[in-house]
Amino acid sequence: MAFIRDPQKFRSRKAMYQVPRRQDNGTGLHPTLPIRRLPVELRSDDRRVILRSFIVPEDRAWRVLKRVASMSVDEVTSALEWLNNSYAHRHHSLSLVCIENFEHTAHTIGWNHPLSIDQRMLAGGYFSMEYSIESAALFNPSICIHPNQSGTLPGATRFVMSLRATGEGHVSSIVFRTGTINADDTVTIDPLPPRLQRARMTPDRSYQLSVFTRKLIDMGAIDSAVDELLRSLPDCFSLDELHETIARKPPDQHTPGFRSVLWLAESNYHVDLSTNSRLDELAIFPLSRGESNGMEDLRLTRFIEDDGSVLYCGTYTAYNGARIMPMLLTTTSFKHLEFHSLNGRCALNKGMALFPRRIDGDLMMCGRIDGERLFLMRSRAIHFWDNATVLASPEYLWETMLIGNCGPPVETPRGWILLTHGVGPMRTYSLGAMVLDLKDPSRVIGHLREPLLTPSESGREGYVPNIVYTCGSLLQGDDLFIPFALADKTTSMAVVNVDALIDQAIKDKAS
Repeated sequence: MAFIRDPQKFRSRKAMYQVPRRQDNGTGLHPTLPIRRLPVELRSDDRRVILRSFIVPEDRAWRVLKRVASMSVDEVTSALEWLNNSYAHRHHSLSLVCIENFEHTAHTIGWNHPLSIDQRMLAGGYFSMEYSIESAALFNPSICIHPNQSGTLPGATRFVMSLRATGEGHVSSIVFRTGTINADDTVTIDPLPPRLQRARMTPDRSYQLSVFTRKLIDMGAIDSAVDELLRSLPDCFSLDELHETIARKPPDQHTPGFRSVLWLAESNYHVDLSTNSRLDELAIFPLSRGESNGMEDLRLTRFIEDDGSVLYCGTYTAYNGARIMPMLLTTTSFKHLEFHSLNGRCALNKGMALFPRRIDGDLMMCGRIDGERLFLMRSRAIHFWDNATVLASPEYLWETMLIGNCGPPVETPRGWILLTHGVGPMRTYSLGAMVLDLKDPSRVIGHLREPLLTPSESGREGYVPNIVYTCGSLLQGDDLFIPFALADKTTSMAVVNVDALIDQAIKDKAS
């Protein structure tokens, strides 16, 4: 057992891997803290579907369009009637989506034969499919105060909860729930609307050349051909202008750097939710090539600037099947949402979490740059992160493999509460907590020796076994409310007294 450097220290901590002394519906709770699990349970619902493109080989797409073109008016009318009767009640704007999917397919294969509006709509129906957005899993919740608190009873707080939804092909999307933490510490989740509304990318996408160039430098994507390409662009350019500029370049000048240029441009976009739509209707399915295989683990925070203005921010990881990119969602009302890449030599790996305000003029972010330790990052510009120091390394047995954050730090008069996750044997994920100094967050003043939450025997089974995980928490009065996922299968919520948590963390750190 040469890997155990201090046998005495190991013996003093062995209780951390005994059967949890107290269990509650599949979750092992901290043995001494006043933490309890609330009767909240969210499960995936196969009925929550969106419309997406049904991609088929080009030769088959040609044959389908030729068949539709040869149909009589009565045949087209009859087929459209069936399509509308079967699916219009399940989706917003079925006809519009079908037309869009027809146009996308026609453009892709070079189809330029005229079709009537009904024929185009029917053809788009063949190139569309329903996608059950959370059929495989619904997990990794985050939470923040809802921007609209009107009608809330005294002592209660409305909240927004984001969740990672995974469907066919293990593609992750972002969905939302809304609800209320009541004055008596009970939690009410709003009933879901009957239909989902898939986020739609707005067409007006423009970029500042100086910012865009800096991001490419951080990515290491600048070569001589890319440099010449950038010199051909105006100081402010659109996505269409970028495509047109690339198209004018001879094919033999198209280097791998061009793919990085397009990947970066397409990873920065906006979406709008219609004015009368509810947030829990919104499904943000991957819209860019950079996140084509998933949008993972949104960490929401209500950020308050020094001038008092409020911006809702959410960091997440974009994954295209080969590489990841840290991303930032920003919004003031959850009606218009902007998506931008995070850049800089420290914007690496997963799990970046933004502090909810500046400290001494600096923006601050917690992340796991090297995949193993926690780092504290500082920046003056929210999209660029170049400075970081180590905040904490794995210390206890349940976090020996790695330690990471579990959402944005929560401010209290006694310090910042930073929820953490640790990975132990058998890739067991448990939740812990640290307390950071209020004025100097680089100073850890508390660190729980034992996990707040850990999988117990009856709660370890699921889509991904042996995992308890969260992406954020919300302070309400004297209590911290923690939504969490069990085995990537169900989402529940726990509540713990803040002062007791801080006292225990400081005590454990000092011992």
